[in-house]
Amino acid sequence: MKSFNPYGIVGAAIVPHAPQFLSLPETEDLEQVARVRRSLETIGERLRALAPDCIVMVSNDHGDHFVTHGVPPFCVHVADEADGMHKHRGMWAIDGTTGYALVPEMERAGFDLAFTMNAKLQTAFTIPYEFMGFGRDVPLVALFVNAYVPPQPSGRRCYAFGAALQTALQRLGKRALLIASGGLSHYPGTVHYPHPDLETDQRIFAEIQAGHLTHLLSYDDWELDRTGNVELRAPLILAGALGENRPPFTALLEPSWHHIYASAGWDLTEPAPARDPLRYPAMPPERARLAEAVLALRTRAEAAERFLDDPAAFCRPFLLADDERQALCAMQWDVLRDRFGIHALLTSGAAMQIGLAAKRRQAG
Repeated sequence: MKSFNPYGIVGAAIVPHAPQFLSLPETEDLEQVARVRRSLETIGERLRALAPDCIVMVSNDHGDHFVTHGVPPFCVHVADEADGMHKHRGMWAIDGTTGYALVPEMERAGFDLAFTMNAKLQTAFTIPYEFMGFGRDVPLVALFVNAYVPPQPSGRRCYAFGAALQTALQRLGKRALLIASGGLSHYPGTVHYPHPDLETDQRIFAEIQAGHLTHLLSYDDWELDRTGNVELRAPLILAGALGENRPPFTALLEPSWHHIYASAGWDLTEPAPARDPLRYPAMPPERARLAEAVLALRTRAEAAERFLDDPAAFCRPFLLADDERQALCAMQWDVLRDRFGIHALLTSGAAMQIGLAAKRRQAG
């Protein structure tokens, strides 16, 4: 049975946006580009089936807009259309109404979200949008995150922005897709360009595949820069919106000589996978008196002595239920722990204390 939430983010994706996907220079492996495109088409098909009414894409500026005249950490496009760039020139539909509505909603969450009405739509937005099967006439909420111009928002700030974005979309009553557009390691414009950090990216990708999205928080600004992962800020926003324990339904890692491409898709109408029970679960409220009885045995030697003298008399002041009293009097520590939910430190400590009291009696 699906757990369906009609509001907020219902589907998400991490996608690459390398301009080589569109220009197809001789330096590229065309079969690899085709594999990446098929991956994005698969993700797009699954996400479109969720019938969203809002598509939010987060990507970064590449020196076209936010470098010298203002460099906001986060900025949203609020016009109703925007001109594309390079081989994607021409107008693309923008969901400016939702974009504008996000500005006060994000302010309520402590984020001063900047907005633009005239920024062009870079191929970082339009390439994955086209590859995923969305057309120019499908309105897009375009969110820019500053990835390249220090001081960039930290990974933790991006993660928190994603959590606030999820709440804002819920408050607006939107069933949204969230697409994080950005490559893994690459170093555009630097001498390091031919040397992406595949080792780091394989580790990042493995954690994303496993659904351990908080792993992305382990990279500080210096590490993001050193490993060529400054664009990981967009996936960090996605991670904050999705939370932990969210494996994607599909994922692909494609290394090239200048970029490490990663794609992944999430259907959030599916429940998160079940996890093994905690080794130290919270104790049930209805077992409070039983927990007090076991705590007394764990912490007070005289209580252990009274218990050995008369288990039933020891239990009487705690007003235990019949099954609780029977298990405690019989010293069924595994039952107390696993059936009644009494903390393992209490049951093991009580068993030790009673054992010590019994040894003292034997020695005396």
